Amino acid sequence: MLANDRKLIAVMVSLKREREAEVDDDDSEDGVTAKIGRGRVVEDRRSRHCPYLDTINRSVLDFDFEKLCSISLSHINVYACLICGKYFQGRGLKSHAYTHSVQFTHHVFLNLHTLKFYCLPDNYEIIDSSLEDITYVLKPTFTKQHIAGLDKQGKLYRAYDGTTYLPGIVGLNNIKANDYANVVLQAFSNVPPLRNYFLEEENYRGIRRPPGDIMFLLVQRFGELMRKLWNPRNFKAHVSPHEMLQAVVLCSKKNFQITKQGDAVDFMTWFLNALHGALGGTKKKPSIITKAFQGSMRIFSKKLPHPDLPPEEKEALLVTEEYQEQMSESTFLFLTLDLPTAPLYKDEKEQLIIPQVPLFNILGKFNGSTEKEYKTYKENFLKRFQLTKLPPYLIFCIKRFTKNNFFVEKNPTIVNFPITNVDLREYLTEEAQATEKSTTYDLVANVVHDGKPTEGAYRIHVLHHGTGKWYEMQDLQVTDILPQMITLSEAYIQIWKRQETDDDTNNHTGV
Repeated sequence: MLANDRKLIAVMVSLKREREAEVDDDDSEDGVTAKIGRGRVVEDRRSRHCPYLDTINRSVLDFDFEKLCSISLSHINVYACLICGKYFQGRGLKSHAYTHSVQFTHHVFLNLHTLKFYCLPDNYEIIDSSLEDITYVLKPTFTKQHIAGLDKQGKLYRAYDGTTYLPGIVGLNNIKANDYANVVLQAFSNVPPLRNYFLEEENYRGIRRPPGDIMFLLVQRFGELMRKLWNPRNFKAHVSPHEMLQAVVLCSKKNFQITKQGDAVDFMTWFLNALHGALGGTKKKPSIITKAFQGSMRIFSKKLPHPDLPPEEKEALLVTEEYQEQMSESTFLFLTLDLPTAPLYKDEKEQLIIPQVPLFNILGKFNGSTEKEYKTYKENFLKRFQLTKLPPYLIFCIKRFTKNNFFVEKNPTIVNFPITNVDLREYLTEEAQATEKSTTYDLVANVVHDGKPTEGAYRIHVLHHGTGKWYEMQDLQVTDILPQMITLSEAYIQIWKRQETDDDTNNHTGV
């Protein structure tokens, strides 16, 4: 009982402190306005004539990190000091922000939740249109007209720090070892229907989730990251995905971390499915994820007798119903392409030769006739695949890594692929060939893995739709790149856009 009492007391104390912090923020006492008779409100005359606006230092302002008080670590009633950039809780007489303003004579603060500006210790609201650029950086907003024009122009914008940048082609900070996640986030931010959906918060604000469901945090954080990446009025030409990645760590139960290198395909698989579920999507109910990426295929599967059985037993089993070919229909969000086995032994001359394979060779897996053996713990199956529906955006995952109990092995084979006009009609069933209008795709994103399997690095090539130019991004580094250089890399994840999908995908702003 004593332990329970202590817990109860601790909870009550915590709640009391939170209430006090909220009371500290009450405007009615000594803040912005004064109420005079019959509910009339009079504005503080100092609100529009604050003498401290020229002390604001925009170069230190960074709203990409978690909104926590730097002293109490509380996320309730947090204010940013616009002179030093630090975060503090409350603004009442005993609050951390108040104390900071007195100690360091820093007077201008921004409430990170209400987006209101205050002068401390005098505690009045500041109303001045010159501060709008700060609130826009904290919370960028996009109109339908702005979103519709994103892919029609390639105007360079100048950040507050003087660097020029293209919205969307913006570096992501590598906090420690999160480049595997950065490249996936960059790839998705350059898929127009997905980007457009998340740029407009109205699209998903009304989605109802069960109480205690933390997965919707992923949706909110991804939307915030999209708006920061495409913000034409940034203070700096890069973004830190800190809050987005914290949501990833929390929602994946630490399967994906900031401090430990992960696999980009594993992360992408989890992220797509997690977003689909958090947006209320199910197997039958679509979401923006399935609208953009989901295709379907037929799988023909045939069980194989155990290889150690005598030949006559094998023949007897092959005529039974259990060993006949079965057909099933399945949806997919991406297609896995298998590389041919790399040579095991190389002499001195061959050491310099990196094996190469055309993209169409490894796409042969889906032509309906190529068979491949799949082994499970107990049974072996022979499978072949054929596509029945192509999505507006098609993701390829090139299987470079083979994992076993002892080590991870990487296949360095280079895949030769054209950047545009990849026609997939021959991989569709006859019925699908008759109904699919366009089966030709152009590359829009190419994720590359360099180096050793467990300690390599990731980079990404993306097409900027407005300029038609290709860019390479590796964490904070952004450089333009010639299209012919892209095909020389060890491609790992690719996103292809169907050529005639503009009409289909631009209206994917609602689920």
